[in-house]
Formats: sequence, structure tokens, C-alpha cells
Amino acid sequence: MKIVLAQTAGFCMGVRRAVDMALSLVRKAQKDGPVYTFGPLIHNPQVLDRLASQGLKVLSSVPDRAEGTVLIRAHGVAPRVREGLAAAGLSVMDATCPRVAAVQEVLSRLKAEGRPAVIFGDPDHPEVQGLVGHAPEQAMVIRTPDEARKIPPQKGMGIVSQTTQDKAAYAAVCRVLTSRSPGAEVFFTICGATEKRQNEARDLARTVDAIVVVGGRDSANTRRLHGVASQTGALCFHVEDPRELDLPLLASLDRVGITAGASTPRWVIREVCRELEHAAAARKAAPGPRPLKALG
Repeated sequence: MKIVLAQTAGFCMGVRRAVDMALSLVRKAQKDGPVYTFGPLIHNPQVLDRLASQGLKVLSSVPDRAEGTVLIRAHGVAPRVREGLAAAGLSVMDATCPRVAAVQEVLSRLKAEGRPAVIFGDPDHPEVQGLVGHAPEQAMVIRTPDEARKIPPQKGMGIVSQTTQDKAAYAAVCRVLTSRSPGAEVFFTICGATEKRQNEARDLARTVDAIVVVGGRDSANTRRLHGVASQTGALCFHVEDPRELDLPLLASLDRVGITAGASTPRWVIREVCRELEHAAAARKAAPGPRPLKALG
């Protein structure tokens, strides 16, 4: 079996930056007090477990009073959340991904200019919830062209996307909105690394017998990678760690592709590759069926 690893599998720039900031703060925790993140720093359970073992704590809501340092996670937060954390007495550090921060700035500008905004994304995702906090009061979050058709024509509309969305899906929504609101301004806010990963996953899926997408179940960009690869008709698996691999099946194939979400650390990807290599080696070393004895 040959394992083909996607070139950009694993941590993106924004996630690596957030994790490095968290590790730096945890190392100084004894001197500067406890260190928190507001919500999970990233959507990967293995990384979160390691950070927790080093003392990083998670705040699920804004406290009335607290001490120490709180790190704004890579997905960003609404301004009112940041203000609430500071008012509670916490020192606020910002690990918002620069790509997400750029979308926040666009929405803040639209708000200052009194222009309506539409956000393409998952309304339950923390990145989108943070974006809504920067947007004009009447901003709408949509997920499909059908939802876009329900938005009345609006002058001066600005359109942005959650950074981890699919380019083709965003284009379909924008076509509907711009046809109904001529002059609407489209901002291409999908992260370039996200687009590259999706293109790689699509291309890789067409050249292998199966593709394994490694990453957290709660990771939107990992789930989208799995969806993009599945759309090619390829045999596709989403695993959070090596224990979830279907080793008997995968070891029987000639070529297996591996890609991973932007919040998946390299060491988890290496573990998945090693498990596949061991399974393939064991299958190759296993004795074949014994030949039948000649009759008579």
C-alpha cells in the first residue's frame, strides 16, 4: 500500500499562532496567574487535552470577577465579549486568526458606513457568532442560495463569508444576492489555505482508492474537507485519531490518501500514517492460503 499525504495537511498559520501563544502563556502562569481561553482554543481534542494537562483552563461564559489572563481563541469573539472579559478583571490576549480579524474589520466598516451585511456561514459556529458581533444590527447569516432568495433587495449590501467555507458554495450564494441587489459588494473572505486544502483533497481523492481525513469532529473545516472529498465519489473516512481507522479495509488497498484539517497537529497525522503502514506490513507478511494437496 502506498500512502499519499496532502501537502498542506495539518496546522494552518492561524491555529499554529494560537497554540504557540497559549503555550507561551501557560509557561508563565505561575508568575502571572491562571490562564484561560474563552471557549475551546481550537477544534481538536488531542491538542486541547495536552494544553489542559499543562494548566490551560476554559471559560464557557464571561465571569463577574476573575483574575489571570484570558486568550481570545482563533475563531475570535464579539466586541461585547472582549469588553466583558476585561471588565471582569482579566488581562485579555488576542489569538484571533488574522484571516478572521480581516473579516471582522470589513463588517465593522460596513457598520460604520451604515450599510447592510450578509454573512455566509454556519450561524452556530463560534467564528460566525463573533462576526455577527462586529456586523451591522440587521446583518443576516445564511447557508444556502434558497435562504439568499428570501433576503429583500438592499442598497449598498456587503457580503462576506466564514473563512472556512467552500468557494463554490459561496459563489452560488453571491450570484443570487448580487442579482437581487445590483451594486452589492462581495468580499472574498475564504482563507486561501482553506481553499488550497479543499482543492488538494478533491484532486487527491480522484487519484487514490480511499482518502482519510484526520481531524476533530467539531472542526468545521475538517468536516468540509471530508465533504469535498466525498463529492468526488471516492471512498472517504473522517477519523479523529488512529483508533478509528478501518485497518483491515484500508490495508487491502493499493493507494490511500491522507489529508487533515487546519487544527490537526502533525503528530496525530504521523500516528495515522504509522498505523496504516503497520497494518499494510502485517498484511503483506501474513501467510497466504495453503495449496490443496494433490488427490490420490
